[in-house]
Amino acid sequence: MNEQEQEYLRDLHAGFAMIGLLMKGDCSVLRVPTLAYELADGMAQARKPSEEGGIVSIKRRYAKKEKSDE
Repeated sequence: MNEQEQEYLRDLHAGFAMIGLLMKGDCSVLRVPTLAYELADGMAQARKPSEEGGIVSIKRRYAKKEKSDE
């Protein structure tokens, strides 16, 4: 994703956050845009993969074949 697409995604997240804040109605109208972009930045941070968590990859183990004397 290029820089312009990331900025569009940030604006989209901020727009959705702003709608939610306005519908909830417990924020000052002057504070809503700032809070919406703070929430959008949090959403972008949550999208980034973390190095710590996750499921450890499972490596397939093969059974050793026994040699038979013929």
